[in-house]
Amino acid sequence: MKTLMTATALLLATSSLASAEGVLNLYNWGNYTSPELLAKFEAETGIKVTVTDYDSNETALAKVEAGGSGFDLVVPSANYVPIFVEKGLIQELDLTRLANHGNIAPEWVDVPWDKGRKFTIPWQWGSTGIAVNTSVYKGDPNTSAVFLEVPDELKGKINVVPEMNDIVNLAIMFVGGEPCTEDTEVLKKARDALLAAKPDWLSMDYGATEKMSNNDWAASVNWNGSTMRIRLANPDVVFGFPREGYPLFMDSVALLKDAQNVDEAYKFLDFIMIPENAAMISSFARYANGIAGSEPFMPEDMKTAPEVVVPEEFRAAGRFLPTCSPKATEYVTAIWTELQK
Repeated sequence: MKTLMTATALLLATSSLASAEGVLNLYNWGNYTSPELLAKFEAETGIKVTVTDYDSNETALAKVEAGGSGFDLVVPSANYVPIFVEKGLIQELDLTRLANHGNIAPEWVDVPWDKGRKFTIPWQWGSTGIAVNTSVYKGDPNTSAVFLEVPDELKGKINVVPEMNDIVNLAIMFVGGEPCTEDTEVLKKARDALLAAKPDWLSMDYGATEKMSNNDWAASVNWNGSTMRIRLANPDVVFGFPREGYPLFMDSVALLKDAQNVDEAYKFLDFIMIPENAAMISSFARYANGIAGSEPFMPEDMKTAPEVVVPEEFRAAGRFLPTCSPKATEYVTAIWTELQK
C-alpha cells in the first residue's frame, strides 16, 4: 500500500507540474528558438517557456508517439505534418482563439501539408544545401557532387548532417530521380553514391554552426540559416544551392493532442504571428518566416544575404519534400540504415 501511495503521489505531482499555470513546454529543433523571443513572451504574459531540443523529425515523432512526453507544442517539418495528423498526435486549432491568424502570408496558408493552416502555424522556412570554406576549396559549391563525389581538397574534411530525408533525397536528385521515388533503379544509384562517398566524409554531425565557424570542418551539407550564421563568424564560408535539386523546408508549430497547458499554448501561437515577434525568430536562427509584415523588422543583413536570397538560376531546383508513401519511406529508411553501418 505504501508503494502504491508513493507512486500515486508521484504521478499526481508530475501531472501537476506538467500542467502548472503559467508554464509552457516547447519541443523544438536545437539552436532554433530565440532566447530574446522567449524573454519577451514571459515578460508580457508571465508564462515561462521550457524548450527541449531534438535533432531530427524522426526523433520528435518517436518521442511524441510514445506518449506522456509532457510537451505542449512541437515543430515538425512540412513533410511530417501529415504524419502527425494521421496518427492523431496533434489537434486541429481553434482559429477563434488566434486573433493574429490572418497575419500568415497568403502563400503559406493553403500549403499542401496543411490546407488553410488548420493544424499548424509557420515557424521558419529555408533550404538544404552545401556550406563550403573557400579558403580550402575553390571549386563550385552549387552541386551535391561536393559530398557525393568529394574533391581531393575536402576528403576527410567534410561533414554530412545526419538528417535522413534531406541526405537521401539530395542523392536521389543528384542521380536524376525525384524525391520519394519508388523507382528501385534510381534508389540503387542513390544508395551506391552515398556508400561510395562515405569513406571520404569526416563525420555525420549536427554541429556545423560551431564547427565550421571554428574551421574544424571545411565543408558540410547544411541549412541556409545556419550557414549564414557561420559566414558572419567566418567570412570564407559560402552556401551552395545544388543545381541537381535540393530540399526546401518549412517547420511549423503544432499543438499536441495531449497538451496540458493549452491556454498558454494558444497565447504563444498568437504571439509568434505578430510580425515583430516573427522577425525575432528569424533574427536568431537566420531563416525566413511565414508572417506577412515581418520584413521591416528583419535584420538588414538578411534582406540581401546570399544564403537567404536564392539566385535566380537555382530557384527552380529547390522543392519541398512530399510526404513519402509507405513503400518509398521503407526504401529511404533502408538506405539510411545501410549508410549508418
